[in-house]
Amino acid sequence: MEIEVKSQTDNEVVFIIRNAEVPFVNAIRRCAMVNVPKIAIENVNMIRNDSAMFNEVLAHRLGLTPLVSDIDAIEGMSLPGDEDYEESRGVMFSLEEEGPKVVYSKDLISSDSKIKPVYDTIPLVKLKEGEKLRIEAEAKVGYGKEHVKWMPTTVCAYKQYPEITFNEDMEIDYECADACPRGVLKSDKRSKKIKVLDIENCTMCKSCVRASQNQEGKSYINVGYNENDFIFKLETDGSMPPKEVLLQACNELGEKAEKFIKFSEEGGTK
Repeated sequence: MEIEVKSQTDNEVVFIIRNAEVPFVNAIRRCAMVNVPKIAIENVNMIRNDSAMFNEVLAHRLGLTPLVSDIDAIEGMSLPGDEDYEESRGVMFSLEEEGPKVVYSKDLISSDSKIKPVYDTIPLVKLKEGEKLRIEAEAKVGYGKEHVKWMPTTVCAYKQYPEITFNEDMEIDYECADACPRGVLKSDKRSKKIKVLDIENCTMCKSCVRASQNQEGKSYINVGYNENDFIFKLETDGSMPPKEVLLQACNELGEKAEKFIKFSEEGGTK
């Protein structure tokens, strides 16, 4: 198996996996979404809420506010499944504001300087003149399989690597290049060729194939895919670097595989 990183930013990584199989790639995708620990607000104590927003709605917004959850932030915190998880105390947040104003995520005061909202400009609630808001909240570590607020990824998907070929025994159909909605193809009448500009941008919609079909149903261009090569895109909500999410997902998958092997070797009795 080979891996080639195509692009990488603070919140996104795109890479190519070669010589792999669909179940393996999909297992990485699922682990990245639901088996990587993340910090999110779990318990909210509404001491005073004079706003027009219901307590439940405001608590839901707080829970979905991304918090810094990298390895350094989570270190030392109890994970779901630990014996002391229910009794352990998480990171406390406080919020006390008075209108008129818009309350933003930056107004949340954390008891741990490392764990804070990723973005300062997330609007939480609007307070009118004289309205007051006082909240205490507790953030804990959880997994995406329990609730979406603990899911570190906003995009986690793959597609099989596109493959474009031409039927050289047929007359060149330049219209198929114009039919591509993503600019993957370009007609070059001077060299009498259709060039593939960016094959990785192809969604395999086959608009070009349909545009070049003759009366017999044959097309000048063929669009398919390589079964064992994949383009994988992983984007986070900013709470964790994408590379960290990917590495933790792979580690989790490895541990699951080891447990399964051990279970099989012991005869599957426990």
